[in-house]
Amino acid sequence: MNKVTYNQRYSSLLLLVLATVLTCMQSGCKKETTEGGPVITSVRNYAASPADTLVQGITTGQYVVLIGRNLRDAVQISFNGVPATINSAMYSDTSAAVLVPAVIPFPSVSPEDLNTIRYVTRQGATTFTFDIVAPPPTIASISNENANEGDSVHINGLNLFFITELTFAGTPITNYVTASDGTSIGFVLPALTHSGPVVLTTKSGSASTAFNVNDLTTGMLCDFDNVNTFSWGTGIENSSVDFPGNRGNYAVLNNGILPAGDGTWWGWQRSINTNDVQWVPVDSLGVSPDDYALKFEISIPDAWSGTSIYVIKGFSFDYMARYEPWQGANGTVTPFTTKGWQTVTIPLSLFRGNEGKGSAAASLTTLLGASGNGAVNIQTKNFSASPSASGLNAAIDNIRVVKIK
Repeated sequence: MNKVTYNQRYSSLLLLVLATVLTCMQSGCKKETTEGGPVITSVRNYAASPADTLVQGITTGQYVVLIGRNLRDAVQISFNGVPATINSAMYSDTSAAVLVPAVIPFPSVSPEDLNTIRYVTRQGATTFTFDIVAPPPTIASISNENANEGDSVHINGLNLFFITELTFAGTPITNYVTASDGTSIGFVLPALTHSGPVVLTTKSGSASTAFNVNDLTTGMLCDFDNVNTFSWGTGIENSSVDFPGNRGNYAVLNNGILPAGDGTWWGWQRSINTNDVQWVPVDSLGVSPDDYALKFEISIPDAWSGTSIYVIKGFSFDYMARYEPWQGANGTVTPFTTKGWQTVTIPLSLFRGNEGKGSAAASLTTLLGASGNGAVNIQTKNFSASPSASGLNAAIDNIRVVKIK
């Protein structure tokens, strides 16, 4: 009789253990370190009902909702071992809305961290197994769209790893170096035979620029050579000693340390002013200002901070775009230089009122007028209440407006 009772109890205990194991396998949990610690049971799409459905996989830069219990007091949440930003206002005991980190270095993620969500509170921790996939690549910028053969070029973006093919203006790039976090690719530019987009293919997908590189024709407003609409404001030079890597003529902005509030842009070498040019074709004025960008190449050999370069159209100060690469977050300042020439891209949506700090123009017609025609004015000013930290010595070339979407 005792033997039968023992076997029954043993069988019941065994069934309970098996049920617990199956529950963990189904939910993806690995272990909970403390009673009252967090538990994740599922992942949902971050959207209003009925779109808040369960998801089978997630990717970088995506908002998701983690479902479970004891989730309120999170002190760390990580995806593939990469910590996410904690926002306790979006957590409750049973759910937590979290932004998956935009940058996950998939090639270097350790096997034990791969496809895991780690959730830590003051009461304990849990690891939830879930598919986290590398999304297709994105191209954010190119260091120099009109570089010369032998120049170093960098492509910046996200998920630039697991590359299977890369072409620059139709020319294959086979020798390159990728950043470990997938945010950039660097290479020495080979000889190019024509213009064309940058096309990048990875195991997760492909990306292509909407514009051509090695293109000195499309949208060109002033190159100081073949398309020379320059009117006045500064000198035109072509020295390869002062600004190596140039392509013919260029304009030079130059000033010493400027007094507080100095905006005498009409002074010698304080501005580049063209004749009237067609910024955007008339039949394209109905598209979003985000679809077009003003671009130029710039070379700044000496450390620069304080003086602002800004762009306006037709001597109208209603809308302005500032170029201040020395200006960091939270008012920090880091002196800026370029290694040779680099491309500056200013979407037309960044032309704003109130000296470049106000609202954007509602449309291209508001910004450029009904004709889309007018002068390009690139000028300098010290907007601060103190003298500029340095002077400015910058060469500018290939001023153009290009469709970027």
